[in-house]
Amino acid sequence: MRFLSNGQQSSFVSPSIVRTITLGATLLASASAFAQVPPPAVNARSWVLVDATANQVLASGNADERVEPASLTKLMTAYLTFEALQTKKISMEQIVTPSEAVRRVKTDESRMFIEANKPVSVHDLVYGMIIQSGNDAAIALAELVGGSESNFVNMMNAEAQKLGMAHTHFADVNGMPDPNHYTTAGDLATLSARLIRDYPEYYSIFSVKEFKYNNIKQPNRNRLLWIDPTVDGLKTGHTQAAGYCLIASAKRPMAGGGDRRLVSVMMGEQKEHDRVQDSLKMLNYGYSAYDTTRIYGANQAVATPRVYKGAADSVKVGVKKDQFVTLPKGAADKAKPQIEVTSPLIAPLADGQQVGTAKFVGADGKVLAQFPLVALQAVPQAGIVGRVWDSLMLMFNKKK
Repeated sequence: MRFLSNGQQSSFVSPSIVRTITLGATLLASASAFAQVPPPAVNARSWVLVDATANQVLASGNADERVEPASLTKLMTAYLTFEALQTKKISMEQIVTPSEAVRRVKTDESRMFIEANKPVSVHDLVYGMIIQSGNDAAIALAELVGGSESNFVNMMNAEAQKLGMAHTHFADVNGMPDPNHYTTAGDLATLSARLIRDYPEYYSIFSVKEFKYNNIKQPNRNRLLWIDPTVDGLKTGHTQAAGYCLIASAKRPMAGGGDRRLVSVMMGEQKEHDRVQDSLKMLNYGYSAYDTTRIYGANQAVATPRVYKGAADSVKVGVKKDQFVTLPKGAADKAKPQIEVTSPLIAPLADGQQVGTAKFVGADGKVLAQFPLVALQAVPQAGIVGRVWDSLMLMFNKKK
């Protein structure tokens, strides 16, 4: 079982490690053999199942094989557009005049039917790109956010590296075939999880079932939106070379409260029907074969260790974000949390500074997951008298 890169170090050690695989920027162990129930057989050329709540990969096949992303490319186009919206570089109400470049989109390509030199709102372009998979909308947004398509493609590749998509390179903004345009199922899983987590205010657009522009109404091509009410995204893709592709995400209630989100990536299916059924099978498998457990709550003190040479004699320690782990059903019941605190702790301590390790340990003593344990508050250095006194205390304790 692997963890997606999320800015913190985390790891998983399986009692039966098959191999190591890379997803995002972190190298961790695959635990497909750890699952009590094997994943269902699928027809996809490569695929990945991710628990986005716990930031883990549950199962995969050929996850690092190079594939063409087709219109799944637009997830990165959307990611950078959402970033521009969030930072107020652009706004949904902004009116854009598409350039002559949108005329390149051929009649057999996906498009929202905008016209060159005819004003259109950013809102409509975003909805047209996501719901209608409009290549013309992707071009217009790229020119708006990047200044030019070529500059926007450079931004896409820079962001891919930043997110840890080490096996990805973009050559255009909408996924037309090109030898220099490629990715992997693992990289697309990383992008999808980050998009959901980083831009929740815009992610809901992926669940809209249809959109009308220029008096042309088009349905969302993700048929799972009609089949499974827990599915709320993300995107389809298809070219002759790429085959039928689908990234699907679902959110279902989690034991103990809250919701649990899974993401499945299916690449290179031979039939449109297969990408739908295989995605649904894999999502159902993830929810039935695994449970997600909240190990540590955000900003909840799990210990209050002694601090030397500080303005305070102790500090509350814990984790800054809720920390989850996903294990085969029943495995979490036999595991327990453990903490290891650096000793001695000597001020000054910054808020969020790592002071130890929080672990989740199985009944056999094996570490199932671990996260940085941090100070939940700052502890400034004490005055000269306090520092001298604690220095004497430390010397005395060493001699004991």
